[in-house]
This record gives sequence, C-alpha cells and structure tokens, in this order.
Amino acid sequence: MNSLLNNITAFYPTLVEWIKNIAGFFIGFSLVLSLFFLIGIIYCVEQLKYIRGKEKETMNLKVVPAFEDVPAGDNIMAKRWESVKTHIATDNPNDWRQAIIDADIILDDILNRMGYRGESVGEKLKRVAKGDFATLDDAWEAHKVRNEIAHEGSAMSLNHHEAKEAVNRYKRVFEEFYYI
Repeated sequence: MNSLLNNITAFYPTLVEWIKNIAGFFIGFSLVLSLFFLIGIIYCVEQLKYIRGKEKETMNLKVVPAFEDVPAGDNIMAKRWESVKTHIATDNPNDWRQAIIDADIILDDILNRMGYRGESVGEKLKRVAKGDFATLDDAWEAHKVRNEIAHEGSAMSLNHHEAKEAVNRYKRVFEEFYYI
C-alpha cells in the first residue's frame, strides 16, 4: 500500500506541471489567435466603410433640385396638363388611360428636371428622399395605376372614379412643384 501511495504522490506533481504547461500553451495560443481575429475584424470594418462610401457615391445621383430655378407656371407643362384634363373629362375609358399615361410622362419630365436619374419613373421615385417630396406617396400610387395600364392595357378594368383619383394624385404632385 505504501508503494502505491508513493507512486501517486510522485505522479501528482508531474501531472500538475503537465496541466500547467498545457494551460500556458492554450492561453498563449488564444492570445495570438484573438489578436489575429481582432486585426481581421478591424480590416473588415474599414473595408465595409470604404464600400459603403463608394455605394453612396454611386447610388446618390440626386443633384440640386431644378424646381427652384424653374419659374412657376411652365407654359409647356400647362399645355400638356390641359391635354390630360381634356382626356379625363371624356366618357371614353381609353381616354382616361391616355390621361394617366400622359400625366406619368409629365411626372417623368419633372423628376428629370429635379435631377433624379434612373431607367424608369419607378427607379427615380425610389431615389427620392421622403423629406424632399411631400407628395411622394401620391406619386407612387398614381404611378402604380399607370403600371397596371401599361401591363394590362385595355384588359384592365378602370372606372372613371379611379381614373380621376389617379389624375388628382398627379395634380397634387405637380402643384407641389408649381408645374401647373
């Protein structure tokens, strides 16, 4: 029994030293690994900042609004608006559709004059900041009706009330920027 006890006490200090060595190795290794990951995180954050800056330059194509330089009551716009009003006043659903399409073209021209760029009116409206355009929701709702007309054509059921509502939404947008 004494020999077994001697073996355990002789083995115990060696086991403790071995555990200390392993723990020391892991602590040292984890410090190096933590430092490596910290440098990696800092690098990724800086690269993300750079990418966000480039994204902002690319996506923020809005320039200074031109509506400040345009005198109130543009004559050409007024004539085009009169055409829209003439179309919406008839009893012909095709004329109502044409009125909405013409009003959307006017909206496209206004967005171009204001400096918004994009392939379509929808893309230009996406670039508009909510604070820059008080009637942005009206523009979106009217443009949605125009898209339905463009995609469905004469198959789209459109009553006179809906058509007038869409044209009135366009009117509110145009009035905000003094185009009519």
